[in-house]
Amino acid sequence: MNETIKLLHNHRSIRKFTPEKLTKEEVRTIVEAGQRASTSSNVMAYSIIGITDENIKKELRKVSGQPYVENNGYLFVICADLSRIANLDSDAVHENVKQNLESTEQFIVATVDGALVTQNMVIAAEALGFGACYLGSLRNDINRVDELLKLPEYVIPLFGLAVGHPDHEPNLKPRLPFEAVFHENTYQQATHKHVESYDRTISDYYQARDSNLKDDNWSKQMLRKYKIPTRIDVAAYVQSKNINKQ
Repeated sequence: MNETIKLLHNHRSIRKFTPEKLTKEEVRTIVEAGQRASTSSNVMAYSIIGITDENIKKELRKVSGQPYVENNGYLFVICADLSRIANLDSDAVHENVKQNLESTEQFIVATVDGALVTQNMVIAAEALGFGACYLGSLRNDINRVDELLKLPEYVIPLFGLAVGHPDHEPNLKPRLPFEAVFHENTYQQATHKHVESYDRTISDYYQARDSNLKDDNWSKQMLRKYKIPTRIDVAAYVQSKNINKQ
Protein backbone atom coordinates (compact mmCIF):
# COMPACT_ATOMS: atom_id res chain seq x y z
CA MET A 1 0.00 0.00 0.00
CA ASN A 2 1.57 3.31 -1.06
CA GLU A 3 1.73 6.41 1.15
CA THR A 4 -1.25 8.17 -0.44
CA ILE A 5 -3.52 5.15 0.04
CA LYS A 6 -2.29 4.80 3.63
CA LEU A 7 -3.14 8.45 4.26
CA LEU A 8 -6.66 8.00 2.88
CA HIS A 9 -7.27 4.83 4.89
CA ASN A 10 -6.09 6.55 8.07
CA HIS A 11 -8.60 9.42 7.87
CA ARG A 12 -10.53 10.26 11.01
CA SER A 13 -12.38 13.40 12.09
CA ILE A 14 -10.34 15.51 14.52
CA ARG A 15 -12.44 17.51 16.98
CA LYS A 16 -9.80 18.64 19.49
CA PHE A 17 -6.97 20.91 18.39
CA THR A 18 -3.98 22.54 20.07
CA PRO A 19 -4.05 26.37 20.31
CA GLU A 20 -1.42 26.66 17.54
CA LYS A 21 -2.74 28.49 14.48
CA LEU A 22 -2.02 27.72 10.86
CA THR A 23 0.27 30.15 9.08
CA LYS A 24 -0.86 32.10 6.03
CA GLU A 25 1.44 29.96 3.92
CA GLU A 26 -0.13 26.75 5.25
CA VAL A 27 -3.63 28.07 4.59
CA ARG A 28 -2.67 29.02 1.03
CA THR A 29 -1.06 25.62 0.42
CA ILE A 30 -4.22 23.82 1.55
CA VAL A 31 -6.56 26.03 -0.49
CA GLU A 32 -4.44 25.84 -3.64
CA ALA A 33 -4.37 22.04 -3.33
CA GLY A 34 -8.16 22.21 -3.08
CA GLN A 35 -8.36 24.25 -6.25
CA ARG A 36 -6.74 21.43 -8.21
CA ALA A 37 -9.82 19.24 -7.66
CA SER A 38 -11.96 18.38 -10.65
CA THR A 39 -14.71 20.89 -11.44
CA SER A 40 -17.67 20.57 -13.79
CA SER A 41 -16.94 22.33 -17.11
CA ASN A 42 -14.35 24.49 -15.31
CA VAL A 43 -17.20 26.39 -13.64
CA MET A 44 -15.46 26.32 -10.24
CA ALA A 45 -18.81 26.95 -8.60
CA TYR A 46 -17.50 27.41 -5.09
CA SER A 47 -15.93 29.95 -2.78
CA ILE A 48 -13.91 29.37 0.39
CA ILE A 49 -14.21 31.85 3.24
CA GLY A 50 -11.43 31.82 5.83
CA ILE A 51 -12.68 32.91 9.25
CA THR A 52 -10.06 34.78 11.28
CA ASP A 53 -12.39 37.15 13.16
CA GLU A 54 -12.82 35.65 16.63
CA ASN A 55 -16.23 37.28 17.06
CA ILE A 56 -17.52 35.62 13.91
CA LYS A 57 -16.09 32.30 15.08
CA LYS A 58 -17.92 32.68 18.39
CA GLU A 59 -21.18 33.34 16.56
CA LEU A 60 -20.64 30.37 14.25
CA ARG A 61 -20.00 28.23 17.30
CA LYS A 62 -23.41 29.27 18.62
CA VAL A 63 -24.98 28.10 15.37
CA SER A 64 -23.13 24.80 15.43
CA GLY A 65 -23.11 24.08 19.13
CA GLN A 66 -19.65 22.52 18.74
CA PRO A 67 -16.58 23.96 20.53
CA TYR A 68 -14.19 23.02 17.73
CA VAL A 69 -15.89 25.55 15.45
CA GLU A 70 -14.21 28.18 17.60
CA ASN A 71 -11.20 26.28 18.94
CA ASN A 72 -9.08 25.20 15.97
CA GLY A 73 -6.02 26.12 13.95
CA TYR A 74 -8.10 27.60 11.14
CA LEU A 75 -11.76 27.67 10.15
CA PHE A 76 -13.00 27.55 6.56
CA VAL A 77 -16.57 27.90 5.33
CA ILE A 78 -17.21 26.30 1.95
CA CYS A 79 -19.89 27.92 -0.21
CA ALA A 80 -21.67 26.95 -3.38
CA ASP A 81 -21.11 30.00 -5.56
CA LEU A 82 -22.78 30.78 -8.89
CA SER A 83 -22.56 34.54 -8.40
CA ARG A 84 -19.44 34.98 -10.53
CA ILE A 85 -21.42 33.87 -13.58
CA ALA A 86 -24.54 35.82 -12.62
CA ASN A 87 -22.44 38.97 -12.30
CA LEU A 88 -20.41 38.69 -15.48
CA ASP A 89 -20.19 42.09 -17.13
CA SER A 90 -21.52 41.00 -20.47
CA ASP A 91 -24.61 41.32 -22.61
CA ALA A 92 -24.58 37.53 -22.73
CA VAL A 93 -25.85 37.41 -19.14
CA HIS A 94 -29.53 37.55 -19.97
CA GLU A 95 -32.60 35.96 -18.49
CA ASN A 96 -31.91 32.52 -19.97
CA VAL A 97 -28.50 32.40 -18.27
CA LYS A 98 -29.99 33.25 -14.89
CA GLN A 99 -32.77 30.72 -15.35
CA ASN A 100 -30.16 28.04 -15.98
CA LEU A 101 -28.18 29.13 -12.92
CA GLU A 102 -31.32 28.69 -10.83
CA SER A 103 -31.86 25.08 -11.91
CA THR A 104 -31.50 21.98 -9.74
CA GLU A 105 -28.74 20.80 -12.10
CA GLN A 106 -26.55 23.81 -11.30
CA PHE A 107 -27.31 23.44 -7.60
CA ILE A 108 -25.92 19.91 -7.85
CA VAL A 109 -22.91 21.15 -9.84
CA ALA A 110 -22.09 23.76 -7.20
CA THR A 111 -22.58 21.34 -4.32
CA VAL A 112 -20.38 18.70 -5.93
CA ASP A 113 -17.71 21.28 -6.77
CA GLY A 114 -17.70 22.45 -3.15
CA ALA A 115 -17.39 18.89 -1.85
CA LEU A 116 -14.55 18.02 -4.25
CA VAL A 117 -12.47 21.08 -3.45
CA THR A 118 -12.90 20.47 0.27
CA GLN A 119 -11.93 16.82 0.10
CA ASN A 120 -8.72 17.86 -1.66
CA MET A 121 -8.15 20.39 1.13
CA VAL A 122 -8.61 17.71 3.80
CA ILE A 123 -6.15 15.38 2.07
CA ALA A 124 -3.63 18.21 1.76
CA ALA A 125 -4.08 19.17 5.41
CA GLU A 126 -3.58 15.58 6.57
CA ALA A 127 -0.52 15.22 4.34
CA LEU A 128 0.94 18.23 6.19
CA GLY A 129 0.27 16.58 9.55
CA PHE A 130 -2.92 18.45 10.44
CA GLY A 131 -6.31 17.05 11.36
CA ALA A 132 -9.67 18.21 10.03
CA CYS A 133 -13.39 17.97 10.64
CA TYR A 134 -16.32 18.75 8.34
CA LEU A 135 -18.99 20.97 9.95
CA GLY A 136 -22.44 20.34 8.54
CA SER A 137 -23.74 21.76 11.82
CA LEU A 138 -23.33 25.27 10.39
CA ARG A 139 -26.61 24.59 8.60
CA ASN A 140 -28.38 24.45 11.98
CA ASP A 141 -29.20 28.10 11.36
CA ILE A 142 -28.29 28.70 7.75
CA ASN A 143 -29.89 32.14 7.66
CA ARG A 144 -27.68 33.30 10.55
CA VAL A 145 -24.56 32.03 8.75
CA ASP A 146 -25.69 33.89 5.63
CA GLU A 147 -26.06 37.07 7.70
CA LEU A 148 -22.69 36.71 9.43
CA LEU A 149 -20.78 36.08 6.19
CA LYS A 150 -22.73 38.69 4.15
CA LEU A 151 -23.40 36.26 1.31
CA PRO A 152 -24.87 37.70 -1.91
CA GLU A 153 -27.41 36.14 -4.25
CA TYR A 154 -26.36 32.81 -5.80
CA VAL A 155 -24.06 32.01 -2.85
CA ILE A 156 -24.98 29.60 -0.04
CA PRO A 157 -22.91 28.04 2.77
CA LEU A 158 -22.57 24.28 2.38
CA PHE A 159 -20.49 23.37 5.45
CA GLY A 160 -17.50 24.39 7.48
CA LEU A 161 -14.06 22.81 7.79
CA ALA A 162 -12.02 23.03 10.99
CA VAL A 163 -8.30 22.34 10.54
CA GLY A 164 -5.48 22.32 13.06
CA HIS A 165 -2.83 20.45 14.99
CA PRO A 166 -4.54 17.39 16.52
CA ASP A 167 -4.83 17.29 20.30
CA HIS A 168 -6.20 13.72 20.41
CA GLU A 169 -5.86 10.48 18.50
CA PRO A 170 -9.35 9.05 17.97
CA ASN A 171 -9.88 5.44 17.03
CA LEU A 172 -10.43 4.67 13.37
CA LYS A 173 -14.20 4.30 12.87
CA PRO A 174 -15.20 1.29 10.73
CA ARG A 175 -17.13 1.82 7.50
CA LEU A 176 -19.87 -0.24 5.86
CA PRO A 177 -18.63 -3.40 4.15
CA PHE A 178 -17.40 -3.03 0.57
CA GLU A 179 -20.25 -5.28 -0.60
CA ALA A 180 -22.85 -2.92 0.90
CA VAL A 181 -21.77 0.09 -1.14
CA PHE A 182 -20.26 -1.30 -4.35
CA HIS A 183 -22.58 -2.31 -7.21
CA GLU A 184 -21.52 -3.80 -10.53
CA ASN A 185 -23.49 -2.81 -13.64
CA THR A 186 -26.85 -2.39 -11.90
CA TYR A 187 -27.97 -1.41 -8.42
CA GLN A 188 -28.14 -4.28 -5.97
CA GLN A 189 -30.22 -3.77 -2.84
CA ALA A 190 -28.03 -4.12 0.23
CA THR A 191 -28.80 -7.34 2.02
CA HIS A 192 -29.67 -7.44 5.68
CA LYS A 193 -26.56 -9.48 6.36
CA HIS A 194 -24.30 -6.59 5.31
CA VAL A 195 -26.10 -4.12 7.56
CA GLU A 196 -26.27 -6.61 10.43
CA SER A 197 -22.56 -7.31 10.04
CA TYR A 198 -21.77 -3.61 10.18
CA ASP A 199 -24.07 -3.15 13.18
CA ARG A 200 -22.01 -5.72 15.08
CA THR A 201 -18.74 -4.11 13.96
CA ILE A 202 -19.73 -0.56 14.89
CA SER A 203 -21.23 -1.73 18.18
CA ASP A 204 -17.91 -3.36 19.09
CA TYR A 205 -16.12 -0.16 18.08
CA TYR A 206 -18.28 1.96 20.42
CA GLN A 207 -17.68 -0.48 23.27
CA ALA A 208 -13.91 -0.59 22.79
CA ARG A 209 -12.93 3.00 21.97
CA ASP A 210 -10.98 5.16 24.40
CA SER A 211 -13.77 7.60 25.28
CA ASN A 212 -17.54 8.14 24.95
CA LEU A 213 -18.34 4.45 25.27
CA LYS A 214 -21.92 3.60 24.33
CA ASP A 215 -24.24 0.76 23.41
CA ASP A 216 -25.33 1.69 19.89
CA ASN A 217 -25.19 0.61 16.26
CA TRP A 218 -25.64 2.05 12.78
CA SER A 219 -29.25 0.96 12.29
CA LYS A 220 -30.38 2.57 15.54
CA GLN A 221 -28.51 5.77 14.70
CA MET A 222 -30.04 6.08 11.25
CA LEU A 223 -33.57 5.46 12.50
CA ARG A 224 -33.13 8.12 15.20
CA LYS A 225 -31.62 10.56 12.73
CA TYR A 226 -34.37 10.32 10.11
CA LYS A 227 -37.29 10.02 12.50
CA ILE A 228 -37.25 13.74 13.27
CA PRO A 229 -37.19 16.40 10.49
CA THR A 230 -34.13 18.64 10.77
CA ARG A 231 -33.00 21.88 9.10
CA ILE A 232 -36.29 22.19 7.25
CA ASP A 233 -35.58 25.89 6.66
CA VAL A 234 -32.71 25.07 4.28
CA ALA A 235 -34.90 24.57 1.17
CA ALA A 236 -36.63 27.95 1.48
CA TYR A 237 -33.30 29.65 2.22
CA VAL A 238 -31.58 28.13 -0.83
CA GLN A 239 -34.43 29.22 -3.11
CA SER A 240 -34.33 32.71 -1.59
CA LYS A 241 -30.75 32.94 -2.91
CA ASN A 242 -32.01 32.10 -6.44
CA ILE A 243 -30.55 28.58 -6.36
CA ASN A 244 -32.43 25.30 -6.99
CA LYS A 245 -35.62 27.15 -7.98
CA GLN A 246 -36.57 24.96 -10.95
